Amino acid sequence: MATTTDTVPAGDFEQQTQKFLEWFTSQPGATFHKDIKLVDLRDKSAGRGIIATAPIPADTTLFTIPRASILCATTSPLAKKLPHLFKGPAEPTVAEESPSHTADADDEPPSPENDDDDDAEDSQSQDSWTLLILILMHEYLQGSSSNWSPYLSVLPHQFDTPMFWTEAELAELQASALVAKVGKDEADKMIRTKIVKVVQENQDVFYPAGTPKTQRLEEGELLKLGHRMGSAIMAYAFDLAKEEDDDQGDEEEEEDGWVEDRIGGMNDTMGMVPMADMLNADAVFNAHINHGEACLTATSLREIKEGEEILNYYGPLSSAELLRRYGYVTPNHARYDVVEVGWGLVEGGLKKMVEGIKGRKKEVDWAKVEELVEEQKEEEGEWEDSFVLERQSEDPDSEGQVHGEAEFMGLPEELEEQVKTYLKAVKKVVGTGDRAVAEALGNKTVRKEILLGGVRKALEEREGQYATSLEEDEKVLAGIEGGRPTTRKEMAVWVRAGEKRIIREAVAWVKKQEKELIKEKGQEKDEPSAKRRKA
Repeated sequence: MATTTDTVPAGDFEQQTQKFLEWFTSQPGATFHKDIKLVDLRDKSAGRGIIATAPIPADTTLFTIPRASILCATTSPLAKKLPHLFKGPAEPTVAEESPSHTADADDEPPSPENDDDDDAEDSQSQDSWTLLILILMHEYLQGSSSNWSPYLSVLPHQFDTPMFWTEAELAELQASALVAKVGKDEADKMIRTKIVKVVQENQDVFYPAGTPKTQRLEEGELLKLGHRMGSAIMAYAFDLAKEEDDDQGDEEEEEDGWVEDRIGGMNDTMGMVPMADMLNADAVFNAHINHGEACLTATSLREIKEGEEILNYYGPLSSAELLRRYGYVTPNHARYDVVEVGWGLVEGGLKKMVEGIKGRKKEVDWAKVEELVEEQKEEEGEWEDSFVLERQSEDPDSEGQVHGEAEFMGLPEELEEQVKTYLKAVKKVVGTGDRAVAEALGNKTVRKEILLGGVRKALEEREGQYATSLEEDEKVLAGIEGGRPTTRKEMAVWVRAGEKRIIREAVAWVKKQEKELIKEKGQEKDEPSAKRRKA
């Protein structure tokens, strides 16, 4: 599923759908259940989708895709035409960026947004991602002579992923970490060097014989096509190596829970899977793609009612990550929302807490503290620039349903450990020069107070980085018809509001911990006690 801005007339849209369905069912080994239908869901900003036309029992095979029909390196004629590009593809690398910390973000293969600049200059240094872009472009440029032409015709021409947003639209995300992850300039550079250059150097391969130069795409047009195909891969490509993981047995599956039916591992087995990518997806779902040796099958997880849409699962992605990859958001994914808090904010909060220690006589030499921290980084090589706050949530059950409320339960362990290391550096710098500060930092309870207070201050400052308040955002969202954001501005407001909610929940949790800490010490806050004495 990918939210698109395609404006194909309804008649043409239906004709393309019908031709694709006829092509798909003509593939040897392909099946399509009689009680399902491929429909136009653009009125819901969902492109095409599949619905049930009659009740469907659980564990029903909905459709079957033979592996020979999958568009990938093993089925594309491009691998034979340009074999040097496909021999030993470069190990995919991901550029340094703020961690997204959604369930499968660390396993995401390189994309046009995050491809490593070090390899961008070499058109011969391809990876699984860029090879699939070249494969798609090759088939597209073959026109009607391509075996996959009916399939390519139903892939979106335009996308609502932030990669295609204007500066004004991106500004609506305000202080969301998503803004820094778009990387359009990096994507342009990668496509020009690894994609456009290859096409221009091998025009006789990419264009049908006899194609006049006037009908061949200019560099700018190839760049746009590269972005389009890269976005199609981001939204629709599958990891075809799942059967290797499945061989490890059912026990591991029970431990790990659901695995998203999208690209997840860095390998050279990515492919475009006709019909499987016609399924839309949500955090609550009713179907799953099973990977077999000869084919992939879509199976119902529970009874599907007549008229109900058949939905796949992309994984426990936050609204921001869902928008970045697929160009849409849904209420069901809000439970997985996260917010990133920079270490600089936390450090600033900790400094304020240390400077507020009662009895402090001297200024802390923060420059020396930074020197010690830098030494720590060099010695251990572990120092986070930002931390992700998220809720704890139940995994989907065997029927694709989620139970219970997602709840913020605590700070990341890595954050607490980094704060401990930082406070040790502060204590070492202070030494015996300031007894009050040294004694305070030697007290476990006081250190916890500093941790909680510092994080609270950081969170409050983090929320202040957004241009609007949560209350203002919620007023905008309350006016959305149907309750699901579909326009780019609405989706931006949805993302930033979700992040602010996490901040509010985290602040509430921290304040609760602070109150409990006071109780443990058998104390009351100074201000209330002073008021009682006056009374």
